[in-house]
Amino acid sequence: MSGVVRLRPEDAMFEAMLRGWRAQQTARGLQEDSIGARERLMRRFAEFTNGYPWNWEPSHVDEWSMSLTAEHHLAPSTIRAYQCSLRQFNAFLCDSRYGWVAACQQEFGPQTYPVPIVHEWNTIPHLNDYEGDPEARPFTREELQRFLDYADE
Repeated sequence: MSGVVRLRPEDAMFEAMLRGWRAQQTARGLQEDSIGARERLMRRFAEFTNGYPWNWEPSHVDEWSMSLTAEHHLAPSTIRAYQCSLRQFNAFLCDSRYGWVAACQQEFGPQTYPVPIVHEWNTIPHLNDYEGDPEARPFTREELQRFLDYADE
């Protein structure tokens, strides 16, 4: 329909992006629990930035990560998982195979589109095999073998 103006095109675009990401994750065989949790996380990040993915910047990731540490007191492993989900969503949006850059440029103008915002300088690296409470970590293979040898004696 020519001449029809959509109300809230930004919200419509964001919802379409989330639906597209949901479809992509479903195609990869991810479970609904994981997909739903990631979608809720992206909504919380959008709320935190008070903006849409095509306006997100690396500094938003810095500020969000700092708030997860300082205000919410989350464990580094939890923050890393959140950052990983954000990286995956951002990569999906920036991947030309999915067309979100072009869709944003068409809808909002040639200078308005998602850009990579998550990188090695603003995320927590995964350095250890186990990051939980050291007293509750699982046995290594060698420790388990020593334990079983001891039990056999």
